[in-house]
Amino acid sequence: IQPPEKPLQAEEWNRLRESFSSPEIFEEVMLNSMVRYNSPLDVAKSLLTHVAKSHGDIAYSLLVKYLALCVQQGKTSEIHDVYDIMKTRYKVLESGAYNLLIRGLSNSDQWRMAFTLLEEVKKIMIPSRGNYESCIKAASRHREMNLAFDLYREMLDKDLVPTLDVLQAFFDYSRGMKGAELQKELFGILFYLRDNQIYPHKTFMRSIKLWFESIPGENWRGHLTTIKDSGQCPVCNHQLEDSNLTEEDYNNLRERIIRDVIHGTDTFRKTSPQEFEAFQTFVENRLPFDIVIDGLNVSHMKPRQTQCENLFNAVNCLAKGNTRLLVLGRKHMLTNSSNWRKELMKEMQDKADFFFAENISEDDTFLLYATLQSGKHCKFVTRDFLRDHKACLSDSVTRHLFRKWQRGHQIAFYSSEEGNHINFLPALCYDCVVQTTGDTWHIPYKNNFEEKYSYQVPRKWLCIQQK
Repeated sequence: IQPPEKPLQAEEWNRLRESFSSPEIFEEVMLNSMVRYNSPLDVAKSLLTHVAKSHGDIAYSLLVKYLALCVQQGKTSEIHDVYDIMKTRYKVLESGAYNLLIRGLSNSDQWRMAFTLLEEVKKIMIPSRGNYESCIKAASRHREMNLAFDLYREMLDKDLVPTLDVLQAFFDYSRGMKGAELQKELFGILFYLRDNQIYPHKTFMRSIKLWFESIPGENWRGHLTTIKDSGQCPVCNHQLEDSNLTEEDYNNLRERIIRDVIHGTDTFRKTSPQEFEAFQTFVENRLPFDIVIDGLNVSHMKPRQTQCENLFNAVNCLAKGNTRLLVLGRKHMLTNSSNWRKELMKEMQDKADFFFAENISEDDTFLLYATLQSGKHCKFVTRDFLRDHKACLSDSVTRHLFRKWQRGHQIAFYSSEEGNHINFLPALCYDCVVQTTGDTWHIPYKNNFEEKYSYQVPRKWLCIQQK
């Protein structure tokens, strides 16, 4: 329902209520609508006054909706008034009201009150990421960086994942500020990006660049660049970290993945132990492979072509020279159909080894096993991010090794603009994470904002060096 444009008298509200199909929820619906249309506050107040007069009371849910409207419009004194009413009437508020109050107050000149509320929330529940971030931004805006960083560390301790937005705020508001401690904290955020394989988007990257260049008396300069295939930075000539693991790290990782992921709890949920044993025997008799392909994943590449054609193009593209390919397929690929043509399947099987699993098997474990058993040189092709498997690894050192191995071994692919062929992005010989040598920093970044993870590593870099 469209809210009125100006405050109404009691009888006008009554008339509207009676004409509404479900009068018992009229006030709720009307206030929701006022939030959606961003109605003037005096219109909402006239409804609440009417409710108070006719019921002698205003329900909690209506107060929260009115609060949402006040927060939306940044009306600090009204936010205070609602808080005072709620505080006297209710011992404890629920998370929705706290979220609104903290957000509303943190954006006002009464921002310290948001911190008082945050302390209140801590007594009854773990504050949400939004609660922390509203307070962090408020402290940063007022250049209370120590306070902001205390909350940031507390947030990480509670396993709350910060948004890129709040990480960017630290760099934005620290611009031009001096202090070794502050610098250490901001470097800590860059290491957080490194450890969690997070790629900042363009605007965040610019904030990092501007912060470095604003540090008094340190003379940092940032340049945007593309790293050479050899791993050398064209701006500062530094060689980036190698993406290869040492023999020892590789063997440790392989043992851990085979123990924790492949023989761990979840492997046989979608495949039988007999099938996996058959697969192991199949692989051992044919080792080593150069590239292992998740056939089903690649076959869904382009909607304009049949699954069989997609896989056929990929196999042809990758089977150059004496490259040994293993394609993980499914048994249904062997039944001649419009999607899976017998003659194309036969032609592919001349160029690559195929293992056809049951139609409900879990591909990733097969993919990891065959790739790791083939040795350090072997790459794999899938669009999956393999997040579940990283989660099965119990300690952070092994998780980092897994991510590093993945970055250096996963061949990404995408469809060309016209959609008529597949482009493969070879795995890089240098490691695509934030890295530093002390007087240089190299930060890979994405062109656009993406909260979600992606298996594709960025090709654009920010090189910052101290002159």
